[in-house]
Amino acid sequence: MEKLDRMRKECFWEYRLSDDEIRRLAKSPNEREQKFLFEKILLNSSVMFRDLKIFDTKRLEELIESYQPPICNHDYAFKRKNMAEVYFLNTPLLVDELRWIV
Repeated sequence: MEKLDRMRKECFWEYRLSDDEIRRLAKSPNEREQKFLFEKILLNSSVMFRDLKIFDTKRLEELIESYQPPICNHDYAFKRKNMAEVYFLNTPLLVDELRWIV
């Protein structure tokens, strides 16, 4: 299994989580734990698409669809969520500055 050093440094710098703990959170039956992990990766990972693949496909779809960007950094969170929607759910890109000019 891949070591999660980079993910831990970027997303969980304020916590002391092992690779096994991160993997456990991704498989946890506890929805709050999965949402915590999802949000940390969504908002902080430099390789978000690869890191989000830590979740099962079906559960990742549910997490993306249910995520509501917070008010405090709404624009940033909305862009990151939309990028994940486009990549994993094949939905339209809504962020103008990320669209190709045709």
